[in-house]
Amino acid sequence: MAQVRRQTTEAASAPRPRQVMLSVFDLDRTLTVLPTYTPFLFFAARSRAPWRLLLLPLLLPIALLYALKLVPRRWMKQAMHRVAIGSALPEREAARLADRFARHLVARGLYAEGVALIEAERKAGRRIVIATAAPHFYTAALARRLGIADVVATASSWRDGHLTPAMASANCYGADKRAQVEAFLDRTGIARKAAHIRFYSDHASDLPMFELADEAVAVNPSARLRDIAAARGWPVLDWRR
Repeated sequence: MAQVRRQTTEAASAPRPRQVMLSVFDLDRTLTVLPTYTPFLFFAARSRAPWRLLLLPLLLPIALLYALKLVPRRWMKQAMHRVAIGSALPEREAARLADRFARHLVARGLYAEGVALIEAERKAGRRIVIATAAPHFYTAALARRLGIADVVATASSWRDGHLTPAMASANCYGADKRAQVEAFLDRTGIARKAAHIRFYSDHASDLPMFELADEAVAVNPSARLRDIAAARGWPVLDWRR
Protein backbone atom coordinates (compact mmCIF):
# COMPACT_ATOMS: atom_id res chain seq x y z
CA MET A 1 0.00 0.00 0.00
CA ALA A 2 2.84 2.34 0.90
CA GLN A 3 4.46 1.52 -2.44
CA VAL A 4 1.23 2.39 -4.30
CA ARG A 5 0.99 5.72 -2.43
CA ARG A 6 4.63 6.46 -3.24
CA GLN A 7 4.14 5.70 -6.95
CA THR A 8 1.00 7.86 -7.01
CA THR A 9 2.82 10.74 -5.35
CA GLU A 10 5.74 10.41 -7.76
CA ALA A 11 3.37 10.38 -10.76
CA ALA A 12 1.57 13.49 -9.50
CA SER A 13 4.82 15.36 -8.93
CA ALA A 14 6.43 14.31 -12.24
CA PRO A 15 6.74 17.20 -14.69
CA ARG A 16 4.08 17.19 -17.38
CA PRO A 17 4.95 17.72 -21.05
CA ARG A 18 4.80 21.39 -21.93
CA GLN A 19 1.57 22.26 -23.74
CA VAL A 20 1.92 23.60 -27.27
CA MET A 21 -0.07 26.79 -27.67
CA LEU A 22 -1.40 27.23 -31.21
CA SER A 23 -3.27 30.17 -32.70
CA VAL A 24 -4.77 29.15 -36.03
CA PHE A 25 -6.05 31.87 -38.37
CA ASP A 26 -8.24 31.56 -41.42
CA LEU A 27 -7.11 33.98 -44.16
CA ASP A 28 -9.86 35.30 -46.43
CA ARG A 29 -12.05 37.95 -44.76
CA THR A 30 -10.50 37.02 -41.42
CA LEU A 31 -7.06 38.57 -41.88
CA THR A 32 -7.73 40.02 -45.34
CA VAL A 33 -10.36 42.61 -46.13
CA LEU A 34 -11.43 40.73 -49.28
CA PRO A 35 -11.13 37.13 -50.47
CA THR A 36 -7.78 36.47 -52.13
CA TYR A 37 -8.24 33.86 -54.87
CA THR A 38 -10.10 35.89 -57.51
CA PRO A 39 -8.03 39.06 -56.82
CA PHE A 40 -4.84 37.02 -57.21
CA LEU A 41 -5.99 35.65 -60.57
CA PHE A 42 -6.88 39.16 -61.80
CA PHE A 43 -3.53 40.42 -60.49
CA ALA A 44 -1.69 37.63 -62.34
CA ALA A 45 -3.62 38.14 -65.58
CA ARG A 46 -3.08 41.92 -65.58
CA SER A 47 0.62 41.44 -64.85
CA ARG A 48 1.32 38.70 -67.41
CA ALA A 49 -1.27 38.72 -70.18
CA PRO A 50 -4.09 41.28 -69.92
CA TRP A 51 -5.74 39.73 -72.99
CA ARG A 52 -6.73 36.79 -70.79
CA LEU A 53 -9.30 39.01 -69.10
CA LEU A 54 -11.27 38.81 -72.35
CA LEU A 55 -11.69 35.08 -71.72
CA LEU A 56 -13.61 35.54 -68.47
CA PRO A 57 -17.04 35.00 -70.11
CA LEU A 58 -15.92 31.42 -70.75
CA LEU A 59 -16.34 30.83 -67.01
CA LEU A 60 -20.06 31.59 -67.02
CA PRO A 61 -21.28 28.01 -67.68
CA ILE A 62 -19.20 26.46 -64.92
CA ALA A 63 -20.05 29.36 -62.60
CA LEU A 64 -23.72 28.56 -63.15
CA LEU A 65 -23.15 24.86 -62.50
CA TYR A 66 -21.24 25.72 -59.33
CA ALA A 67 -24.02 28.05 -58.15
CA LEU A 68 -26.48 25.19 -58.69
CA LYS A 69 -24.13 22.90 -56.69
CA LEU A 70 -23.72 20.59 -59.66
CA VAL A 71 -19.91 20.81 -59.68
CA PRO A 72 -17.54 21.03 -56.69
CA ARG A 73 -15.68 24.14 -55.61
CA ARG A 74 -12.34 22.71 -56.78
CA TRP A 75 -13.61 22.50 -60.38
CA MET A 76 -14.57 26.15 -60.31
CA LYS A 77 -11.19 27.16 -58.89
CA GLN A 78 -9.29 25.09 -61.44
CA ALA A 79 -11.30 26.56 -64.33
CA MET A 80 -10.65 30.10 -63.07
CA HIS A 81 -6.92 29.37 -62.84
CA ARG A 82 -6.79 27.96 -66.37
CA VAL A 83 -8.52 31.00 -67.87
CA ALA A 84 -6.58 33.65 -65.91
CA ILE A 85 -3.09 32.11 -65.81
CA GLY A 86 -3.02 29.27 -68.31
CA SER A 87 -2.12 25.62 -68.02
CA ALA A 88 1.61 26.00 -67.24
CA LEU A 89 3.21 28.93 -65.40
CA PRO A 90 7.00 28.69 -64.84
CA GLU A 91 7.79 28.19 -61.16
CA ARG A 92 10.09 31.21 -60.99
CA GLU A 93 7.39 33.45 -62.44
CA ALA A 94 4.78 31.99 -60.08
CA ALA A 95 7.09 32.80 -57.14
CA ARG A 96 7.54 36.39 -58.35
CA LEU A 97 3.79 36.86 -58.76
CA ALA A 98 3.14 35.35 -55.33
CA ASP A 99 5.64 37.67 -53.66
CA ARG A 100 4.32 40.78 -55.45
CA PHE A 101 0.76 39.85 -54.50
CA ALA A 102 1.85 39.28 -50.89
CA ARG A 103 3.46 42.75 -50.86
CA HIS A 104 0.20 44.19 -52.18
CA LEU A 105 -1.80 42.47 -49.41
CA VAL A 106 0.56 43.65 -46.67
CA ALA A 107 0.38 47.21 -48.02
CA ARG A 108 -3.37 47.54 -48.35
CA GLY A 109 -5.23 44.24 -48.07
CA LEU A 110 -4.95 43.19 -44.40
CA TYR A 111 -6.82 44.30 -41.33
CA ALA A 112 -4.33 46.17 -39.13
CA GLU A 113 -6.09 44.68 -36.10
CA GLY A 114 -5.41 41.19 -37.43
CA VAL A 115 -1.70 41.88 -37.88
CA ALA A 116 -1.56 43.32 -34.36
CA LEU A 117 -3.36 40.28 -32.98
CA ILE A 118 -0.87 37.93 -34.62
CA GLU A 119 1.96 39.85 -32.96
CA ALA A 120 0.20 39.75 -29.59
CA GLU A 121 -0.35 35.99 -29.87
CA ARG A 122 3.27 35.47 -30.87
CA LYS A 123 4.53 37.54 -27.93
CA ALA A 124 2.33 35.44 -25.63
CA GLY A 125 4.33 32.40 -26.73
CA ARG A 126 1.77 30.97 -29.13
CA ARG A 127 2.70 29.28 -32.41
CA ILE A 128 0.93 30.96 -35.33
CA VAL A 129 -0.62 28.90 -38.14
CA ILE A 130 -2.54 30.09 -41.20
CA ALA A 131 -5.16 27.57 -42.37
CA THR A 132 -6.92 28.50 -45.59
CA ALA A 133 -8.51 27.22 -48.78
CA ALA A 134 -6.30 29.65 -50.73
CA PRO A 135 -3.39 28.15 -52.70
CA HIS A 136 -0.33 27.33 -50.66
CA PHE A 137 2.21 29.04 -52.94
CA TYR A 138 0.92 32.59 -52.45
CA THR A 139 -0.31 32.03 -48.90
CA ALA A 140 3.23 30.96 -47.98
CA ALA A 141 4.61 34.15 -49.58
CA LEU A 142 2.26 36.24 -47.44
CA ALA A 143 3.08 34.19 -44.34
CA ARG A 144 6.80 34.83 -44.83
CA ARG A 145 6.16 38.57 -44.89
CA LEU A 146 4.23 38.22 -41.62
CA GLY A 147 6.94 36.09 -40.02
CA ILE A 148 4.73 32.98 -39.96
CA ALA A 149 6.38 29.62 -40.65
CA ASP A 150 3.36 27.31 -40.53
CA VAL A 151 0.82 27.26 -43.38
CA VAL A 152 -1.97 24.77 -44.02
CA ALA A 153 -3.48 25.50 -47.44
CA THR A 154 -4.66 23.97 -50.69
CA ALA A 155 -1.65 22.39 -52.37
CA SER A 156 -0.99 23.40 -55.95
CA SER A 157 0.15 21.00 -58.64
CA TRP A 158 3.56 21.40 -60.28
CA ARG A 159 4.69 19.61 -63.44
CA ASP A 160 8.12 19.93 -65.05
CA GLY A 161 8.81 23.10 -63.09
CA HIS A 162 5.48 24.71 -63.97
CA LEU A 163 2.39 25.58 -61.94
CA THR A 164 -0.74 23.87 -63.32
CA PRO A 165 -4.44 24.51 -62.59
CA ALA A 166 -4.85 21.15 -60.82
CA MET A 167 -4.91 20.84 -57.05
CA ALA A 168 -2.51 18.43 -55.39
CA SER A 169 -4.68 18.08 -52.29
CA ALA A 170 -8.30 18.39 -51.27
CA ASN A 171 -9.56 21.95 -51.24
CA CYS A 172 -8.63 23.09 -47.72
CA TYR A 173 -12.20 24.02 -46.82
CA GLY A 174 -14.76 22.87 -44.28
CA ALA A 175 -14.15 19.36 -42.97
CA ASP A 176 -11.11 19.03 -45.27
CA LYS A 177 -9.49 22.01 -43.52
CA ARG A 178 -9.89 20.29 -40.18
CA ALA A 179 -8.43 17.06 -41.60
CA GLN A 180 -5.45 18.94 -43.00
CA VAL A 181 -4.83 20.76 -39.71
CA GLU A 182 -4.93 17.40 -37.92
CA ALA A 183 -2.44 16.04 -40.49
CA PHE A 184 -0.23 19.08 -39.80
CA LEU A 185 -0.27 18.24 -36.08
CA ASP A 186 0.75 14.66 -36.87
CA ARG A 187 3.57 15.77 -39.18
CA THR A 188 4.97 18.19 -36.64
CA GLY A 189 4.74 15.69 -33.78
CA ILE A 190 2.13 17.66 -31.81
CA ALA A 191 -0.28 15.41 -29.94
CA ARG A 192 -3.76 16.89 -29.90
CA LYS A 193 -4.05 16.32 -26.14
CA ALA A 194 -0.80 18.24 -25.65
CA ALA A 195 -1.98 21.26 -27.68
CA HIS A 196 -4.17 24.23 -26.88
CA ILE A 197 -5.76 25.47 -30.11
CA ARG A 198 -7.33 28.91 -30.51
CA PHE A 199 -9.06 29.29 -33.88
CA TYR A 200 -10.08 32.50 -35.65
CA SER A 201 -12.39 32.59 -38.68
CA ASP A 202 -15.14 34.60 -40.34
CA HIS A 203 -17.30 31.84 -41.79
CA ALA A 204 -19.61 29.04 -40.66
CA SER A 205 -18.00 26.69 -43.19
CA ASP A 206 -15.16 26.47 -40.65
CA LEU A 207 -17.43 24.90 -38.03
CA PRO A 208 -15.40 21.63 -38.08
CA MET A 209 -12.28 23.62 -37.16
CA PHE A 210 -14.14 25.63 -34.52
CA GLU A 211 -15.22 22.34 -32.95
CA LEU A 212 -11.66 21.00 -33.00
CA ALA A 213 -10.37 24.09 -31.19
CA ASP A 214 -10.20 24.68 -27.45
CA GLU A 215 -11.14 28.33 -28.01
CA ALA A 216 -13.26 29.61 -30.90
CA VAL A 217 -13.24 33.26 -31.93
CA ALA A 218 -15.54 34.60 -34.66
CA VAL A 219 -13.83 37.36 -36.64
CA ASN A 220 -15.76 39.67 -38.99
CA PRO A 221 -18.44 36.97 -38.88
CA SER A 222 -20.95 36.11 -41.55
CA ALA A 223 -24.57 36.32 -40.39
CA ARG A 224 -24.77 32.57 -39.78
CA LEU A 225 -21.50 32.47 -37.87
CA ARG A 226 -22.61 35.42 -35.73
CA ASP A 227 -25.74 33.45 -34.77
CA ILE A 228 -23.67 30.35 -33.96
CA ALA A 229 -21.21 32.40 -31.91
CA ALA A 230 -24.06 33.98 -29.93
CA ALA A 231 -25.64 30.57 -29.26
CA ARG A 232 -22.35 29.02 -28.12
CA GLY A 233 -20.99 32.00 -26.24
CA TRP A 234 -17.96 32.52 -28.48
CA PRO A 235 -16.27 35.92 -28.48
CA VAL A 236 -16.70 38.05 -31.60
CA LEU A 237 -14.18 40.45 -33.13
CA ASP A 238 -15.44 42.74 -35.86
CA TRP A 239 -12.88 44.93 -37.59
CA ARG A 240 -15.15 46.04 -40.45
CA ARG A 241 -16.64 48.97 -38.55
